[in-house]
Parts: sequence; C-alpha cells; structure tokens
Amino acid sequence: MIVVADTSVILNLCCVRQEHLLLALFREVSIPEEVRSEFERLSKQQPRFQGLRVPSWLKVMSVDAVPDSIAVMPNLHAGETAALALAMQLEAQAVLMDESAGRKAAHLLGMQAIGVLGVLMQAKRSGLLSAIKPVLDDLDNQAGFWLAPALAEAALEKLGEA
Repeated sequence: MIVVADTSVILNLCCVRQEHLLLALFREVSIPEEVRSEFERLSKQQPRFQGLRVPSWLKVMSVDAVPDSIAVMPNLHAGETAALALAMQLEAQAVLMDESAGRKAAHLLGMQAIGVLGVLMQAKRSGLLSAIKPVLDDLDNQAGFWLAPALAEAALEKLGEA
C-alpha cells in the first residue's frame, strides 16, 4: 500500500513514541519536503514537540507540481497541499491526515484519509497494540491532541474497550 503523510499524524505519534506503528502497518510512508520542514519547525517552536526528530525511515520526496484540482481547494495549508499532491503523484491508496479540510479534500480526490485514530484502531486490530485508550490519553496529555469525545467513545466501543 502506498501511503503519504501530512505532518499532524507523524508529529503526534512521535510525541507519544508510537510512530513505529506507521512503519509496522504500512511498511513505507512517504512525505513531501514541506511536511519534513513543518515537522522540524514545530519541533523547535512548540515546547511539547521539542526534541522530536523526523523518523529516518520516512521517505522524503519532492512534489513535481500541485495539480489545479488541489490548488483550488480552500483551507489547505502547505503541508496538506503538498501531501495531497504527492499522493496523486505516487497514486497512493491513502493519505495520513487529521485536519478536516485535508480529509475532505482527500475524499473529493478519491483517496482514503486515515487519521491518528484510524492508525491506532488498525494497530489494535493487527495486534500491535493491546489497547488504544492509554495512547489516546497520552495524545491528549502529552501532545495536546484533541479528539471529539463521541468519536473516541465510538472507537473504544467498537474495539471492546468501552
């Protein structure tokens, strides 16, 4: 499966030391240069992310061009735009993205969008995690990652953790 990631999923999983789940689930994850730059900038600017490094196993790539179909989409930041463009360039099956504008754009482009919660759910189903609740708690407490309570409860119930 070809997968391209935006900054949020990688940064938040790195913050709680769960980035290895991406490699275990997807084997190869590509990111555009813009995502690497954004990760590095945030790891210097925001105290909760200080000291984090871009995982060496991520495949950093250049985007050839941003298609008009992406360029005209509203509310996308540079990392999302580049990740979607790279996903189109690579004909990726999925993009790892949490922000609603980016997820909506991915769906409009016919791509599957997988966020942090989706990664954690796949990891539990694959036996990589025994439970996602502790990781969700860490994401909240350490990374400041917000997840709608109803969404978290539905996921926990679906996985038998409610």
